[in-house]
Amino acid sequence: MSAKLKVAGWLALGAVAGALTTMQLQANARSSLSPLPLEELQQLAAVFGMVKSDYVEPVDEKKLINDAIAGMVSGLDPHSQFFDKKNFKEFREGTTGKFVGVGIEIGMEDGLVKIVSPIEGSPAFRAGLKSGDLISKIDDTLVRGLGLDQAVKRMRGELNTKVQLTIYRKSENRSFPVTIVREEIRAQSVRGKVIEPGYAWLRVSQFQDRTVEDFAKKLEEIYKQEPNLKGLVLDLRNDPGGLLEASVAISSAFLSKDVEVVSTNGQIADSKASFKASPDYYLRRGGTDPLKRLPAALKKVPLVVLVNEGSASASEIVAGALQDHKRALIMGAQTFGKGSVQTVRQLSPDTALKITTARYYTPSGRSIQATGIVPDIQLDETAEGNVFAALRTREADLEKHLGGKDEVKDEAREKAREEARQKLEAEYAKKNEPPKPLPEFGSAEDFQLAQALNQLKGQPVLVSKTAVERKAEAKTAE
Repeated sequence: MSAKLKVAGWLALGAVAGALTTMQLQANARSSLSPLPLEELQQLAAVFGMVKSDYVEPVDEKKLINDAIAGMVSGLDPHSQFFDKKNFKEFREGTTGKFVGVGIEIGMEDGLVKIVSPIEGSPAFRAGLKSGDLISKIDDTLVRGLGLDQAVKRMRGELNTKVQLTIYRKSENRSFPVTIVREEIRAQSVRGKVIEPGYAWLRVSQFQDRTVEDFAKKLEEIYKQEPNLKGLVLDLRNDPGGLLEASVAISSAFLSKDVEVVSTNGQIADSKASFKASPDYYLRRGGTDPLKRLPAALKKVPLVVLVNEGSASASEIVAGALQDHKRALIMGAQTFGKGSVQTVRQLSPDTALKITTARYYTPSGRSIQATGIVPDIQLDETAEGNVFAALRTREADLEKHLGGKDEVKDEAREKAREEARQKLEAEYAKKNEPPKPLPEFGSAEDFQLAQALNQLKGQPVLVSKTAVERKAEAKTAE
C-alpha cells in the first residue's frame, strides 16, 4: 500500500485518546470474590524470574512489572490503559487543558507527526507553524518510528526550555528547522462568534475541566453582542470527547431540567447510573453552576449540531441527547462510535488505571458503540463532495473494540477506504500538488457551517447524495 496518503487519521487520533472518562481517583481493593488463577500467576512469576536472571542484560524490575500490567490492560480494548508516572501526569494535564509544550494539535501521517492546528497565541503559532506541516525530527530524534505518545513526550518539557523541530512543508516542498521555547499552554476548548445578525457559531473541541465555564462565558459574550439570537450552531466536529460530567453540563444548557441526558450500564454497581439535566449530575462538590448565568432563551433557541467522523464519546453523548429529545437537528456525518465509559482509578500517588467500566446509552436507550450517531441531515465536507471522509478511522476499525473482538474485519469498509485513498492519490498525482486541506471550522469557506445556517434560516440545504448509513454491528453486546 502506498504511504503517500496513508493517513493514521488525525481525526481518529483524538477520538481514541479522548476517552469518555469519569474521575474516580482512589485506590481500589479487589472487588471480585472469584478465586485467583494461581497456576497462571505462578507462570507469570516464573517468567518474571527468568527474564530477570537470564536476559542478555539487566532489566529494571519496576519496568518489567509496569510493562506486564500495561500489556494486560492493552489487550482489553483500545481505550483501557495503565498510566505510569509520566503518562498519569500527561493525562491529568489533558483533562485540565494545561501543559508545558509548544502548542499544537497533532496527528500522524506517513509515519510523521502532522500539525492539525497550532493553538492560537502559542509559541508554535507565533513561530509560523501551519496546519498540514509535518514534523520529521524533534531535536536530534527522527520522528519516523516513534509512536504519537513518544513524540508528544519529546515536545513537552520544562518551562522556558528549548526544543528544535524540523518541519517539512508540503505546499512549499521544503524542510526547515524551527527552535521554540516551551511555555505553559492552556488549550482553548471553546470558541464562538456571531456570524451574522441573529445567528451564532459555538465550537467545543474537547470536554475538559474548564470547558463548562468557558462555554458559559462564550455564550454570555454572544448574547451580549446579539441579545435576540434567532439560531445557534453547536459545532462538535472532530471533538474527541473527554469528561462525562462536562458533556452532561453542555447538554443541560439546552434541555429541560431533570430530563435524562445519558445512562450507563456495566458489571459493577457504580457503573449503573442515569445522568440528568441538573447541576446535581455535573457539578463537583462545592462548585458553583456557571450555567445559571445563561439566559432562559437558550433553552428554546433554534439549534443545529454539527458532527463528523471525528466526533466521539462525550460529543456523541451531547448529540444523542439533543437528538433524542428533539431539541436540535443533527447535521454532518455519522460519528466515530465510541460508546464506552472509562473510569480512572488511582493505584498509587503517581500511577493509575484507566479501565472501561460501562457502555453508555442515549435517552432513548440507543448504544452507539462502533456505529455512532446518524445525523438527521447528512452533509458532505465540501460543495464538491467528500475529500477525506472515507479515509478516517472509526471505532469499528480499531482492533479489540468493545463488542467486536470476535468479528471478521469489515472487508467492504476496508475496500472503500483503499479505493478512496487510491482515487485521491491519482487525482493529486495529475495535479502534481498535495491535497488541499479542508477549510478551517467557523471560516467563511466552511461548507457544512453554511448549510447549518441555511437550515436555521429556512433556506435550501445541499444534502449529501452519497453518504450511506453504517449499520449496527451484528455481534455488538448490549
